[in-house]
Amino acid sequence: MNFLRNLLASILGTFIVFGIILILFFAIISVMASSVGDLKAVDLKSNSVLELKLEALVKDYAPKSDDPFDKIFGFEDDKIGLNAILNAIENAKDDENIKGISITTLGVNAGIAQTQAIRNKLLEFKESGKFIKAYADIYDQKSYYFSSVADSIFLNPVGAIDFKGLSSEILFYKDLEDKSGVKMEVIRHGKYKSAVEPFLYNEMSDDNRNQITIFLKSIWDEMLAEISNSRNLTVEELNLVADNLLARNANLAIENKIIDGAIYVDEYTNKLKIASGISIDEDLNKISISDYISIGKGRIISTASDKIAVIYAQGEIIYGKGDENLIGQDLIIKALKKARKDKNVKAIVLRVNSPGGSALASELIWRELELTKETLPLVVSMGNVAASGGYYLSCNADRIFAEPTTITGSIGVFGVIPNLSNLAKTIGINAEQVSTNTGANYSVFEPMTDEFRSVTTEGVEAVYTTFLERVSKGRNMSIQAVDSIAQGRVWSGVDALNNGLVDELGNLDDAILYAAELAEITDFKVRNYPSYKVELEDRFNNFPFMKTKEKVLIEELGEANYKIYQTIKQFSKLKGVQARMPYLIDIQ
Repeated sequence: MNFLRNLLASILGTFIVFGIILILFFAIISVMASSVGDLKAVDLKSNSVLELKLEALVKDYAPKSDDPFDKIFGFEDDKIGLNAILNAIENAKDDENIKGISITTLGVNAGIAQTQAIRNKLLEFKESGKFIKAYADIYDQKSYYFSSVADSIFLNPVGAIDFKGLSSEILFYKDLEDKSGVKMEVIRHGKYKSAVEPFLYNEMSDDNRNQITIFLKSIWDEMLAEISNSRNLTVEELNLVADNLLARNANLAIENKIIDGAIYVDEYTNKLKIASGISIDEDLNKISISDYISIGKGRIISTASDKIAVIYAQGEIIYGKGDENLIGQDLIIKALKKARKDKNVKAIVLRVNSPGGSALASELIWRELELTKETLPLVVSMGNVAASGGYYLSCNADRIFAEPTTITGSIGVFGVIPNLSNLAKTIGINAEQVSTNTGANYSVFEPMTDEFRSVTTEGVEAVYTTFLERVSKGRNMSIQAVDSIAQGRVWSGVDALNNGLVDELGNLDDAILYAAELAEITDFKVRNYPSYKVELEDRFNNFPFMKTKEKVLIEELGEANYKIYQTIKQFSKLKGVQARMPYLIDIQ
């Protein structure tokens, strides 16, 4: 009887496996056919308008996966690469089918520096003589800054513009620690190292308020200067609008020359038709930036054999492998070695977009960059943020480029260790330890001893000293000079140029051209690194039903409470001494 039961179970299991394989096979065929169909469906017609919405997450580097499993199981994120956007706009300048660009974004899903880079590329596009127009029902501050590059800006008659200046909000948890009994033990070096302030105080320190005020003002001044040039308004006039909310409705926005008109979307479409050289009775030919990229316009074609390798380091720095969203030493070191082995690679540009993270991983990558400099020119391009560990990676380059709005610096370190002793006492838990030696051990259920704090502080100080030495050597500055602008302080790209932390203000293209100059080459193509490959076991952690967890938590907790949860969760995952900038610099 058991034999028959086992036989039937085996037969049933076999049928199930074959059924799953068959389903996967047809799913793959379906996805591949769909992909081919999508490519055929993208038809670039004459007299077309390139549409910029930028609703997808803009990442410095966002390679599309060729793996059909990614489409079957929904592993692909809604993302678009900054490099692809810039290349597409560059190609559109000389594309006879593209008559102009329409910006119709409700919100730019990109950082300030990325937004500035795209905006600057649009300024270059205007030099071709083609038009740029913008329309929205509502403009938030970043989307207005982005759209202000247009020849003319239009708003829905009942729309509004949120133009009020920059602000940043930081949440503090000291009272929550006291009430819950869960305390974060903090050891840090740097009076401006505000990443851990929320666990130390109930309010912002004067030093932290001072540094945030300075770099916010620097970024705001940069945005105002560009809007001023595009809209032919003075900075004083723009600040007056921001101070008094004089763009809060369409009539005020027109009166103060923030927009050119209040019209409905059908009227805006007619303006695009006329600008494109077609009758208003004809259909407007529009192509989205993502579709334009999908037909190969996101690449600059080159037949050159010489290469500039661009290695993207984006995300927080962790000790380990890393992936598209996290910088791990394994992936970056592998990319550096691979680029060095390619005889056609003549220089390397490291594109850094990181708030920092593991000090150990930062040091390991720094060492590999030092080895790379022995054989190839090394240039750094900073994105939205290259702070703390992100600056650690950058400091030893032959030349450092930053956007004016890049957040950088934050040269400081800290350690965070959870302590549950008050919670344990409250709920009646007593922890007893047995040890073979008298070294400074630590238990989360006991108050931190002076001996353990002393040992940990020694480790933090050692990492900070090493950090100063790396910057001192890379920037050719004295230790004292570096320390005077360090202490965890955050700077804008403009201020970092003034204090010597960066060499030049510029974008990724500027950095690539400078690398080519160092390599003494004029004809070259760009090769992007690293290549991201998701292992099979990692894929099963990303099924669609797993990816909905964040949405469920936001729905249950609300946006504000979810931010608290997310911050505490991030701190709970920290390992070792951290070279990291403040977590929540949420510029609005």
